[in-house]
Amino acid sequence: MEAGQEGVQQRRQAVPGRQRSVRDADGGRPPTARGVVAITGGSAGVGRATVRAFARRGYDVGVLARGRGRLDATREDVRAQGRRCVTIETDVADHTEVERAARRIEEELGPIDVWVNNAMTTVFAPLADIKPDEYERATRVTYLGAVWGTMVALRRMRDRGGTIVQVGSALAYRSIPLQAPYCGAKSAIRGFTDSLRTELIHTGSPVHLTMVHLPAINTPQFEWCEARLHNQPQPVPPIYQPEVAASAIVHAAEHKRRELWVGVPTYLSILGQRAIPAVMDHYLARAAWKGQLTERPLRPGRPSNLFTPVDGNHAAHGAFDHRSRRRSPALVLTKRRGWILGALAAMATLTAFSMTRRG
Repeated sequence: MEAGQEGVQQRRQAVPGRQRSVRDADGGRPPTARGVVAITGGSAGVGRATVRAFARRGYDVGVLARGRGRLDATREDVRAQGRRCVTIETDVADHTEVERAARRIEEELGPIDVWVNNAMTTVFAPLADIKPDEYERATRVTYLGAVWGTMVALRRMRDRGGTIVQVGSALAYRSIPLQAPYCGAKSAIRGFTDSLRTELIHTGSPVHLTMVHLPAINTPQFEWCEARLHNQPQPVPPIYQPEVAASAIVHAAEHKRRELWVGVPTYLSILGQRAIPAVMDHYLARAAWKGQLTERPLRPGRPSNLFTPVDGNHAAHGAFDHRSRRRSPALVLTKRRGWILGALAAMATLTAFSMTRRG
């Protein structure tokens, strides 16, 4: 959905008749509900797109985020799809707040079937320019926020089952300059997730754990994350729209994938790191440093969401709509891997049969 289309959707939600029909649906869980999903960081960026994607799939949605205004707008996104929604102002760095939010979601919507850990913040700067409290804050939100969300979800799903989705990144495997807090946190989430997965297998748990690794995404974070650079930061091209990420997250949740890599750049980053890590070090030291900077100077008084939320309804998209891809052919192939493998197996069988007859 383009930025202009987001505005059209918001205007449609303002139609009185539409709002009444949606509110009527809020009185009880419709019989077609697929389940309940909780999404952290769900009021903007990838989280906002993921909220919309799950609502379109028929889920009732609980949203954990900071900033009342964006939470209210996100709730209307869900209601526009005829689904119920609970929004809770939550700082995911605080385990107590995450637990309280989960309790309220289950009280109002029912048992949580899917939990998506998406909340993040970071500091765009060389490590030497980052203050210790800033690094700690970015780590607590991005890494510990995922740990707390996983703990809270696991306590509820341990006996009945469910799915926990970690929103990862290609940077969880291949780090780049100017993003040490984010790269460190995403790498930590991957290690934490792999450890927990082995525990779930050992105990025969009905809980499924999946991680979705994303490429560069056009989100508002580049406008509001803390930055100490001469120029405005940007995603390293090629850039994808957040709806691509949301589609992958929903697919991973519903198809029990162990991991899902989104986009060719993610494959190249992960496989390149495995094959030629030293070469990647030197290449990214130059290309990724320059690739994260626009030609626009960093404006004075730029807002930062590191410690407090930024006002305004920033929705899902950032400032790079004109450069962002709305589709990922690699993701389409990944989703259809069963059909592809089946077709390859059929071709191999026919080839073997043909060779046998010739023999």
